[in-house]
Amino acid sequence: MVNFVKRDKNDIFGMPILNIIFKNRVFQRTVQILVLFLFVYAIYMGFINPTKEENLFTTALFWGLFWPFFMVTTLSTFGRIFCGICPHGFIGKYITKIGLKKKIPQSLANPFIGVFLLFIGWWATYYMYPEFFKTPYSTALLFFIMTLVAVVFYYIYDEMAYCKYICPIGTMTKAFSKVGFTKLETYKEHCSSCKTFDCATACSYNLKPFTFAKKNSMEDCTLCMDCSSVCESVAFKFKKPSSTLFDKFKTSKAEVWALIFITAAISITMGFHHALGRSAIVEEFFWTKTARYFESFINFGTIDVIGLFAFLYAVLISIVLSVGGMFIASKILKVNFQTTFYTLGYAFAPLFIIGGLSHIGEFFFYSYASNIVNGFNQAFYLGFETMQPLASRKDDWVHIFKVFNHIGYIWAFVLMINRFKLIESKTILKVFAFPFASALIIFYMSLNFYTGYVFKTYGANMGHNHKNHQMSMENK
Repeated sequence: MVNFVKRDKNDIFGMPILNIIFKNRVFQRTVQILVLFLFVYAIYMGFINPTKEENLFTTALFWGLFWPFFMVTTLSTFGRIFCGICPHGFIGKYITKIGLKKKIPQSLANPFIGVFLLFIGWWATYYMYPEFFKTPYSTALLFFIMTLVAVVFYYIYDEMAYCKYICPIGTMTKAFSKVGFTKLETYKEHCSSCKTFDCATACSYNLKPFTFAKKNSMEDCTLCMDCSSVCESVAFKFKKPSSTLFDKFKTSKAEVWALIFITAAISITMGFHHALGRSAIVEEFFWTKTARYFESFINFGTIDVIGLFAFLYAVLISIVLSVGGMFIASKILKVNFQTTFYTLGYAFAPLFIIGGLSHIGEFFFYSYASNIVNGFNQAFYLGFETMQPLASRKDDWVHIFKVFNHIGYIWAFVLMINRFKLIESKTILKVFAFPFASALIIFYMSLNFYTGYVFKTYGANMGHNHKNHQMSMENK
Protein backbone atom coordinates (compact mmCIF):
# COMPACT_ATOMS: atom_id res chain seq x y z
CA MET A 1 0.00 0.00 0.00
CA VAL A 2 1.21 3.49 -0.88
CA ASN A 3 0.16 6.36 1.38
CA PHE A 4 1.29 9.32 -0.71
CA VAL A 5 2.18 10.07 -4.34
CA LYS A 6 2.89 13.20 -6.29
CA ARG A 7 0.12 13.09 -8.85
CA ASP A 8 0.49 13.93 -12.53
CA LYS A 9 -1.25 16.99 -13.93
CA ASN A 10 -3.76 14.83 -15.81
CA ASP A 11 -4.65 12.78 -12.71
CA ILE A 12 -8.26 13.52 -11.79
CA PHE A 13 -7.61 12.41 -8.21
CA GLY A 14 -5.34 15.42 -7.83
CA MET A 15 -7.81 17.98 -9.16
CA PRO A 16 -10.05 20.13 -6.94
CA ILE A 17 -13.75 19.17 -6.93
CA LEU A 18 -13.18 16.27 -9.33
CA ASN A 19 -11.15 14.45 -6.69
CA ILE A 20 -14.14 14.68 -4.35
CA ILE A 21 -16.52 13.35 -6.99
CA PHE A 22 -14.35 10.43 -8.05
CA LYS A 23 -12.24 9.59 -4.99
CA ASN A 24 -13.91 10.76 -1.79
CA ARG A 25 -15.49 7.65 -0.26
CA VAL A 26 -18.12 9.55 1.72
CA PHE A 27 -19.30 11.35 -1.40
CA GLN A 28 -19.29 8.15 -3.45
CA ARG A 29 -21.20 6.13 -0.87
CA THR A 30 -23.72 8.95 -0.57
CA VAL A 31 -24.30 8.92 -4.32
CA GLN A 32 -24.53 5.11 -4.42
CA ILE A 33 -27.05 5.03 -1.58
CA LEU A 34 -29.07 7.84 -3.18
CA VAL A 35 -29.15 6.03 -6.53
CA LEU A 36 -30.14 2.79 -4.78
CA PHE A 37 -32.97 4.60 -3.00
CA LEU A 38 -34.24 6.13 -6.25
CA PHE A 39 -33.98 2.74 -7.94
CA VAL A 40 -35.99 0.94 -5.26
CA TYR A 41 -38.50 3.76 -4.90
CA ALA A 42 -39.09 3.88 -8.67
CA ILE A 43 -39.83 0.15 -8.72
CA TYR A 44 -42.16 0.53 -5.74
CA MET A 45 -43.95 3.44 -7.40
CA GLY A 46 -44.30 1.44 -10.60
CA PHE A 47 -46.21 -1.28 -8.78
CA ILE A 48 -48.51 0.91 -6.68
CA ASN A 49 -49.09 3.55 -9.39
CA PRO A 50 -48.91 1.54 -12.63
CA THR A 51 -50.12 4.17 -15.13
CA LYS A 52 -48.38 7.23 -16.55
CA GLU A 53 -51.22 9.49 -15.51
CA GLU A 54 -50.48 8.84 -11.85
CA ASN A 55 -46.77 8.08 -12.09
CA LEU A 56 -44.27 9.79 -14.39
CA PHE A 57 -41.40 9.11 -12.01
CA THR A 58 -40.69 5.45 -12.77
CA THR A 59 -40.35 5.78 -16.53
CA ALA A 60 -38.64 9.17 -16.31
CA LEU A 61 -35.97 7.80 -13.98
CA PHE A 62 -35.18 4.64 -15.93
CA TRP A 63 -35.84 5.74 -19.53
CA GLY A 64 -34.91 9.38 -19.16
CA LEU A 65 -32.32 10.01 -16.47
CA PHE A 66 -30.51 6.66 -16.12
CA TRP A 67 -30.86 5.45 -19.71
CA PRO A 68 -30.12 6.92 -22.07
CA PHE A 69 -29.16 10.37 -20.76
CA PHE A 70 -26.67 9.66 -17.98
CA MET A 71 -25.30 6.39 -19.32
CA VAL A 72 -24.65 7.48 -22.91
CA THR A 73 -23.23 10.89 -22.01
CA THR A 74 -20.82 9.39 -19.46
CA LEU A 75 -19.76 6.36 -21.51
CA SER A 76 -18.56 8.60 -24.32
CA THR A 77 -16.64 10.80 -21.89
CA PHE A 78 -15.62 9.48 -18.46
CA GLY A 79 -16.23 5.80 -19.16
CA ARG A 80 -18.14 3.28 -17.04
CA ILE A 81 -18.93 5.55 -14.11
CA PHE A 82 -22.59 4.53 -14.31
CA CYS A 83 -21.51 0.99 -13.47
CA GLY A 84 -19.66 2.43 -10.48
CA ILE A 85 -22.91 3.74 -8.99
CA CYS A 86 -25.22 1.03 -10.37
CA PRO A 87 -27.50 -0.31 -7.60
CA HIS A 88 -26.92 -3.90 -8.71
CA GLY A 89 -23.16 -3.60 -8.47
CA PHE A 90 -23.40 -1.70 -5.19
CA ILE A 91 -25.50 -4.31 -3.38
CA GLY A 92 -23.74 -7.12 -5.23
CA LYS A 93 -20.45 -6.48 -3.46
CA TYR A 94 -22.05 -7.01 -0.07
CA ILE A 95 -24.12 -10.02 -1.15
CA THR A 96 -21.04 -11.68 -2.65
CA LYS A 97 -19.17 -11.35 0.65
CA ILE A 98 -21.78 -13.45 2.47
CA GLY A 99 -22.57 -15.68 -0.49
CA LEU A 100 -21.44 -19.13 -1.56
CA LYS A 101 -18.51 -17.77 -3.61
CA LYS A 102 -18.72 -20.52 -6.21
CA LYS A 103 -16.90 -20.33 -9.52
CA ILE A 104 -19.35 -19.58 -12.29
CA PRO A 105 -19.58 -22.54 -14.74
CA GLN A 106 -18.16 -22.09 -18.22
CA SER A 107 -21.62 -22.38 -19.74
CA LEU A 108 -22.62 -19.17 -17.95
CA ALA A 109 -19.26 -17.40 -18.09
CA ASN A 110 -20.12 -16.03 -21.49
CA PRO A 111 -20.52 -12.28 -22.07
CA PHE A 112 -22.65 -13.03 -25.14
CA ILE A 113 -25.47 -13.87 -22.70
CA GLY A 114 -25.75 -10.26 -21.57
CA VAL A 115 -25.41 -8.97 -25.13
CA PHE A 116 -28.30 -11.09 -26.38
CA LEU A 117 -30.47 -10.31 -23.36
CA LEU A 118 -30.15 -6.64 -24.25
CA PHE A 119 -30.48 -7.17 -27.98
CA ILE A 120 -33.44 -9.57 -27.96
CA GLY A 121 -35.03 -9.02 -24.55
CA TRP A 122 -35.10 -5.26 -24.84
CA TRP A 123 -34.59 -3.92 -28.36
CA ALA A 124 -36.53 -6.54 -30.33
CA THR A 125 -39.39 -6.20 -27.85
CA TYR A 126 -39.18 -2.42 -27.97
CA TYR A 127 -39.64 -2.22 -31.74
CA MET A 128 -42.44 -4.78 -31.82
CA TYR A 129 -44.29 -3.33 -28.82
CA PRO A 130 -43.01 0.25 -28.54
CA GLU A 131 -45.33 1.14 -25.67
CA PHE A 132 -44.73 -1.99 -23.59
CA PHE A 133 -41.79 -0.85 -21.48
CA LYS A 134 -43.02 2.73 -21.40
CA THR A 135 -45.57 2.07 -18.66
CA PRO A 136 -44.52 2.38 -15.02
CA TYR A 137 -45.74 -1.13 -14.20
CA SER A 138 -43.86 -2.95 -16.97
CA THR A 139 -40.73 -0.90 -16.27
CA ALA A 140 -40.90 -1.74 -12.57
CA LEU A 141 -41.52 -5.41 -13.33
CA LEU A 142 -38.55 -5.55 -15.70
CA PHE A 143 -36.10 -4.08 -13.20
CA PHE A 144 -37.57 -6.08 -10.31
CA ILE A 145 -36.94 -9.32 -12.22
CA MET A 146 -33.45 -8.19 -13.21
CA THR A 147 -32.71 -7.40 -9.58
CA LEU A 148 -33.86 -10.83 -8.42
CA VAL A 149 -31.66 -12.50 -11.03
CA ALA A 150 -28.73 -10.30 -10.03
CA VAL A 151 -29.14 -11.11 -6.33
CA VAL A 152 -29.19 -14.85 -7.04
CA PHE A 153 -26.03 -14.65 -9.14
CA TYR A 154 -24.23 -12.45 -6.62
CA TYR A 155 -25.08 -14.86 -3.80
CA ILE A 156 -24.06 -18.03 -5.63
CA TYR A 157 -21.08 -16.92 -7.70
CA ASP A 158 -17.90 -15.04 -6.87
CA GLU A 159 -16.10 -12.15 -8.60
CA MET A 160 -19.25 -10.21 -9.54
CA ALA A 161 -20.14 -12.78 -12.20
CA TYR A 162 -23.50 -11.17 -12.91
CA CYS A 163 -21.85 -7.88 -13.92
CA LYS A 164 -19.29 -9.63 -16.11
CA TYR A 165 -21.52 -12.02 -18.00
CA ILE A 166 -25.26 -11.70 -17.36
CA CYS A 167 -25.92 -7.98 -17.00
CA PRO A 168 -27.55 -6.81 -20.25
CA ILE A 169 -25.46 -3.65 -20.35
CA GLY A 170 -22.23 -5.02 -18.88
CA THR A 171 -20.41 -5.99 -22.07
CA MET A 172 -21.93 -3.06 -23.92
CA THR A 173 -20.60 -0.49 -21.45
CA LYS A 174 -17.22 -2.22 -21.40
CA ALA A 175 -16.96 -1.98 -25.19
CA PHE A 176 -18.24 1.56 -25.66
CA SER A 177 -16.30 3.00 -22.71
CA LYS A 178 -13.10 2.62 -24.75
CA VAL A 179 -14.20 5.69 -26.70
CA GLY A 180 -13.96 7.88 -23.60
CA PHE A 181 -11.09 10.05 -22.40
CA THR A 182 -10.24 8.61 -18.97
CA LYS A 183 -8.23 5.64 -17.75
CA LEU A 184 -7.63 4.02 -14.39
CA GLU A 185 -4.11 2.80 -13.74
CA THR A 186 -1.38 3.03 -11.10
CA TYR A 187 1.93 4.82 -10.69
CA LYS A 188 4.36 2.15 -11.84
CA GLU A 189 7.31 3.44 -9.84
CA HIS A 190 5.39 2.92 -6.60
CA CYS A 191 3.94 -0.46 -7.54
CA SER A 192 7.29 -2.05 -8.41
CA SER A 193 8.19 -2.46 -4.74
CA CYS A 194 4.68 -3.24 -3.47
CA LYS A 195 4.32 -6.45 -1.46
CA THR A 196 0.70 -6.22 -0.31
CA PHE A 197 -1.22 -5.55 -3.57
CA ASP A 198 -4.04 -3.89 -1.65
CA CYS A 199 -5.62 -2.50 -4.82
CA ALA A 200 -6.16 -6.02 -6.14
CA THR A 201 -7.38 -7.30 -2.77
CA ALA A 202 -9.96 -4.50 -2.60
CA CYS A 203 -11.32 -5.28 -6.08
CA SER A 204 -14.54 -7.29 -5.99
CA TYR A 205 -13.98 -8.22 -9.64
CA ASN A 206 -10.61 -9.88 -8.91
CA LEU A 207 -8.75 -7.42 -11.13
CA LYS A 208 -5.22 -6.09 -10.81
CA PRO A 209 -5.21 -2.33 -11.49
CA PHE A 210 -1.40 -2.26 -11.60
CA THR A 211 -1.55 -4.31 -14.83
CA PHE A 212 -4.02 -2.09 -16.69
CA ALA A 213 -1.44 0.22 -18.29
CA LYS A 214 0.72 -2.64 -19.56
CA LYS A 215 -2.30 -4.43 -21.03
CA ASN A 216 -3.79 -1.21 -22.45
CA SER A 217 -7.05 -2.47 -20.99
CA MET A 218 -9.08 -1.87 -17.85
CA GLU A 219 -10.71 -5.27 -18.40
CA ASP A 220 -13.94 -5.55 -16.37
CA CYS A 221 -13.26 -2.45 -14.24
CA THR A 222 -16.46 -0.55 -13.47
CA LEU A 223 -14.74 2.49 -11.92
CA CYS A 224 -16.21 1.77 -8.50
CA MET A 225 -12.94 3.24 -7.13
CA ASP A 226 -12.67 0.77 -4.24
CA CYS A 227 -9.01 0.28 -5.14
CA SER A 228 -8.29 4.00 -4.86
CA SER A 229 -9.51 4.04 -1.26
CA VAL A 230 -6.85 1.57 -0.11
CA CYS A 231 -3.83 2.75 -2.11
CA GLU A 232 -2.76 6.22 -3.19
CA SER A 233 -0.84 4.79 -6.13
CA VAL A 234 -4.11 4.27 -8.01
CA ALA A 235 -4.70 7.06 -10.53
CA PHE A 236 -7.67 8.10 -12.62
CA LYS A 237 -6.29 10.10 -15.52
CA PHE A 238 -7.46 12.05 -18.50
CA LYS A 239 -6.17 10.64 -21.76
CA LYS A 240 -6.59 11.39 -25.45
CA PRO A 241 -10.11 10.42 -26.57
CA SER A 242 -10.29 6.78 -27.67
CA SER A 243 -6.53 6.39 -27.26
CA THR A 244 -7.04 2.84 -25.99
CA LEU A 245 -8.35 1.94 -29.43
CA PHE A 246 -5.23 3.29 -31.13
CA ASP A 247 -3.03 0.54 -29.68
CA LYS A 248 -3.10 -3.21 -29.22
CA PHE A 249 -5.07 -4.87 -26.44
CA LYS A 250 -6.70 -8.23 -25.93
CA THR A 251 -9.78 -8.10 -28.12
CA SER A 252 -13.13 -9.58 -27.17
CA LYS A 253 -15.50 -11.21 -29.63
CA ALA A 254 -18.48 -10.29 -27.48
CA GLU A 255 -17.45 -6.63 -27.38
CA VAL A 256 -17.14 -6.33 -31.16
CA TRP A 257 -20.50 -8.01 -31.70
CA ALA A 258 -22.01 -5.77 -29.04
CA LEU A 259 -20.81 -2.76 -31.04
CA ILE A 260 -22.40 -4.14 -34.21
CA PHE A 261 -25.67 -5.25 -32.62
CA ILE A 262 -26.20 -2.01 -30.70
CA THR A 263 -25.36 0.06 -33.77
CA ALA A 264 -27.94 -1.98 -35.69
CA ALA A 265 -30.60 -1.90 -32.97
CA ILE A 266 -30.28 1.78 -32.10
CA SER A 267 -28.45 3.87 -34.68
CA ILE A 268 -29.64 2.12 -37.84
CA THR A 269 -33.13 1.02 -36.75
CA MET A 270 -33.96 4.42 -35.31
CA GLY A 271 -32.66 5.98 -38.50
CA PHE A 272 -35.12 3.82 -40.42
CA HIS A 273 -38.13 3.80 -38.13
CA HIS A 274 -37.97 6.94 -36.00
CA ALA A 275 -36.31 9.34 -38.43
CA LEU A 276 -37.35 8.30 -41.93
CA GLY A 277 -40.56 6.96 -40.40
CA ARG A 278 -41.65 10.58 -39.87
CA SER A 279 -41.08 11.56 -43.49
CA ALA A 280 -43.81 12.15 -46.06
CA ILE A 281 -42.65 9.14 -48.09
CA VAL A 282 -42.66 6.63 -45.23
CA GLU A 283 -44.73 4.20 -47.31
CA GLU A 284 -42.01 4.04 -49.98
CA PHE A 285 -39.28 2.50 -47.85
CA PHE A 286 -38.54 -1.20 -48.22
CA TRP A 287 -39.16 -2.04 -44.56
CA THR A 288 -42.58 -0.39 -44.74
CA LYS A 289 -43.46 -2.16 -47.98
CA THR A 290 -42.38 -5.49 -46.51
CA ALA A 291 -44.54 -4.86 -43.45
CA ARG A 292 -47.55 -3.95 -45.61
CA TYR A 293 -47.06 -7.10 -47.68
CA PHE A 294 -47.09 -9.43 -44.69
CA GLU A 295 -49.94 -7.51 -43.07
CA SER A 296 -52.07 -8.29 -46.11
CA PHE A 297 -52.32 -11.97 -45.15
CA ILE A 298 -51.08 -12.22 -41.53
CA ASN A 299 -52.80 -10.74 -38.50
CA PHE A 300 -49.98 -9.43 -36.31
CA GLY A 301 -52.32 -8.18 -33.62
CA THR A 302 -50.79 -5.31 -31.67
CA ILE A 303 -47.26 -5.78 -33.03
CA ASP A 304 -45.76 -2.71 -34.69
CA VAL A 305 -44.97 -4.53 -37.92
CA ILE A 306 -43.12 -1.61 -39.50
CA GLY A 307 -40.95 -1.36 -36.41
CA LEU A 308 -40.31 -5.10 -36.51
CA PHE A 309 -39.15 -5.10 -40.12
CA ALA A 310 -37.15 -1.90 -39.70
CA PHE A 311 -35.33 -3.69 -36.88
CA LEU A 312 -34.83 -6.92 -38.85
CA TYR A 313 -33.54 -5.12 -41.92
CA ALA A 314 -31.21 -2.96 -39.82
CA VAL A 315 -29.75 -6.05 -38.17
CA LEU A 316 -29.41 -7.91 -41.47
CA ILE A 317 -27.77 -4.95 -43.21
CA SER A 318 -25.39 -4.34 -40.31
CA ILE A 319 -24.29 -7.97 -40.17
CA VAL A 320 -23.88 -8.27 -43.94
CA LEU A 321 -21.92 -5.03 -44.22
CA SER A 322 -19.67 -5.67 -41.22
CA VAL A 323 -19.01 -9.37 -41.81
CA GLY A 324 -19.03 -9.20 -45.60
CA GLY A 325 -16.93 -6.06 -45.70
CA MET A 326 -14.39 -7.45 -43.26
CA PHE A 327 -14.25 -10.75 -45.15
CA ILE A 328 -13.40 -8.99 -48.41
CA ALA A 329 -10.92 -6.78 -46.55
CA SER A 330 -9.22 -9.84 -45.05
CA LYS A 331 -8.81 -11.38 -48.50
CA ILE A 332 -7.30 -8.16 -49.84
CA LEU A 333 -5.00 -7.85 -46.83
CA LYS A 334 -4.12 -11.56 -46.96
CA VAL A 335 -4.78 -11.69 -43.23
CA ASN A 336 -6.88 -14.16 -41.26
CA PHE A 337 -10.56 -13.10 -41.20
CA GLN A 338 -10.94 -13.29 -37.43
CA THR A 339 -7.83 -11.19 -36.89
CA THR A 340 -9.15 -8.62 -39.34
CA PHE A 341 -12.69 -8.62 -37.98
CA TYR A 342 -11.90 -8.41 -34.27
CA THR A 343 -9.06 -5.93 -34.71
CA LEU A 344 -10.87 -3.50 -37.00
CA GLY A 345 -14.38 -4.02 -35.59
CA TYR A 346 -13.71 -1.73 -32.64
CA ALA A 347 -13.76 1.20 -35.05
CA PHE A 348 -17.57 0.91 -35.13
CA ALA A 349 -17.84 2.12 -31.53
CA PRO A 350 -18.44 5.85 -32.22
CA LEU A 351 -21.41 5.20 -34.51
CA PHE A 352 -23.69 4.75 -31.53
CA ILE A 353 -21.91 6.14 -28.50
CA ILE A 354 -21.04 9.46 -30.16
CA GLY A 355 -23.71 9.49 -32.86
CA GLY A 356 -26.26 8.68 -30.17
CA LEU A 357 -25.56 12.00 -28.48
CA SER A 358 -27.62 13.55 -31.27
CA HIS A 359 -30.72 11.72 -30.06
CA ILE A 360 -29.89 12.40 -26.41
CA GLY A 361 -29.44 16.11 -27.00
CA GLU A 362 -32.65 16.56 -28.95
CA PHE A 363 -34.83 14.49 -26.67
CA PHE A 364 -33.45 16.14 -23.56
CA PHE A 365 -35.24 19.26 -24.74
CA TYR A 366 -38.21 17.42 -26.28
CA SER A 367 -39.11 15.31 -23.26
CA TYR A 368 -36.37 14.07 -20.91
CA ALA A 369 -35.93 17.28 -18.93
CA SER A 370 -39.64 17.95 -18.43
CA ASN A 371 -40.46 14.30 -17.67
CA ILE A 372 -37.66 14.03 -15.11
CA VAL A 373 -38.64 17.25 -13.33
CA ASN A 374 -42.36 16.43 -13.40
CA GLY A 375 -41.67 12.86 -12.32
CA PHE A 376 -39.67 13.92 -9.27
CA ASN A 377 -42.25 16.61 -8.54
CA GLN A 378 -44.99 14.00 -8.59
CA ALA A 379 -43.12 11.30 -6.65
CA PHE A 380 -41.88 13.52 -3.84
CA TYR A 381 -44.79 16.00 -3.69
CA LEU A 382 -42.53 18.98 -4.35
CA GLY A 383 -45.37 21.27 -5.35
CA PHE A 384 -43.72 22.75 -8.44
CA GLU A 385 -45.74 23.87 -11.42
CA THR A 386 -45.84 21.36 -14.25
CA MET A 387 -42.82 21.86 -16.47
CA GLN A 388 -43.44 22.04 -20.21
CA PRO A 389 -41.01 20.57 -22.76
CA LEU A 390 -38.11 22.90 -23.47
CA ALA A 391 -38.51 22.52 -27.23
CA SER A 392 -40.50 20.80 -29.96
CA ARG A 393 -39.61 19.31 -33.32
CA LYS A 394 -40.65 22.62 -34.91
CA ASP A 395 -37.71 24.35 -33.22
CA ASP A 396 -34.91 24.25 -35.76
CA TRP A 397 -32.21 25.12 -33.24
CA VAL A 398 -32.56 21.73 -31.57
CA HIS A 399 -31.29 20.04 -34.72
CA ILE A 400 -27.83 21.40 -33.97
CA PHE A 401 -27.32 18.17 -32.03
CA LYS A 402 -27.32 16.27 -35.33
CA VAL A 403 -23.71 17.32 -35.61
CA PHE A 404 -22.94 14.36 -33.32
CA ASN A 405 -24.11 11.99 -36.06
CA HIS A 406 -21.41 13.39 -38.31
CA ILE A 407 -18.79 13.42 -35.56
CA GLY A 408 -19.67 9.78 -34.95
CA TYR A 409 -18.82 8.50 -38.42
CA ILE A 410 -15.84 10.84 -38.80
CA TRP A 411 -14.37 9.52 -35.56
CA ALA A 412 -15.15 5.96 -36.67
CA PHE A 413 -13.12 6.56 -39.84
CA VAL A 414 -10.26 7.95 -37.73
CA LEU A 415 -10.33 4.86 -35.53
CA MET A 416 -10.46 2.57 -38.56
CA ILE A 417 -7.34 4.22 -39.97
CA ASN A 418 -5.53 3.72 -36.67
CA ARG A 419 -6.78 0.16 -36.20
CA PHE A 420 -5.45 -0.65 -39.68
CA LYS A 421 -1.98 0.22 -38.37
CA LEU A 422 -2.25 -2.83 -36.11
CA ILE A 423 -2.71 -5.12 -39.12
CA GLU A 424 0.47 -6.47 -40.67
CA SER A 425 0.05 -6.02 -44.41
CA LYS A 426 1.28 -3.87 -47.26
CA THR A 427 0.15 -0.25 -47.29
CA ILE A 428 -1.32 -0.47 -50.79
CA LEU A 429 -3.42 -3.46 -49.73
CA LYS A 430 -4.68 -1.52 -46.72
CA VAL A 431 -5.77 1.32 -49.00
CA PHE A 432 -7.87 -1.04 -51.12
CA ALA A 433 -9.21 -2.90 -48.08
CA PHE A 434 -10.22 0.23 -46.17
CA PRO A 435 -13.59 0.96 -47.88
CA PHE A 436 -14.68 -2.66 -47.48
CA ALA A 437 -13.76 -2.80 -43.80
CA SER A 438 -15.56 0.54 -43.37
CA ALA A 439 -18.74 -0.58 -45.14
CA LEU A 440 -20.91 -0.23 -42.03
CA ILE A 441 -19.49 3.23 -41.31
CA ILE A 442 -20.12 4.31 -44.90
CA PHE A 443 -23.70 3.05 -44.70
CA TYR A 444 -24.30 4.93 -41.44
CA MET A 445 -22.87 8.10 -42.99
CA SER A 446 -25.00 7.65 -46.11
CA LEU A 447 -28.12 7.08 -44.02
CA ASN A 448 -27.60 10.42 -42.28
CA PHE A 449 -27.15 12.29 -45.55
CA TYR A 450 -30.10 10.48 -47.13
CA THR A 451 -32.34 11.34 -44.16
CA GLY A 452 -31.47 15.00 -44.55
CA TYR A 453 -32.20 14.81 -48.27
CA VAL A 454 -35.59 13.14 -47.72
CA PHE A 455 -36.83 15.74 -45.26
CA LYS A 456 -35.52 18.62 -47.34
CA THR A 457 -37.11 17.25 -50.51
CA TYR A 458 -40.34 15.66 -49.31
CA GLY A 459 -40.86 17.09 -45.84
CA ALA A 460 -42.24 15.49 -42.70
CA ASN A 461 -45.51 13.70 -42.16
CA MET A 462 -46.14 14.12 -38.47
CA GLY A 463 -49.46 12.34 -38.80
CA HIS A 464 -47.80 9.08 -39.77
CA ASN A 465 -45.25 7.72 -37.36
CA HIS A 466 -44.63 4.50 -35.50
CA LYS A 467 -46.93 5.42 -32.63
CA ASN A 468 -49.85 6.17 -34.89
CA HIS A 469 -49.22 2.98 -36.80
CA GLN A 470 -49.30 1.06 -33.53
CA MET A 471 -52.63 2.64 -32.65
CA SER A 472 -54.06 1.80 -36.06
CA MET A 473 -53.04 -1.83 -35.62
CA GLU A 474 -54.75 -1.97 -32.23
CA ASN A 475 -57.96 -0.69 -33.79
CA LYS A 476 -58.04 -3.34 -36.51
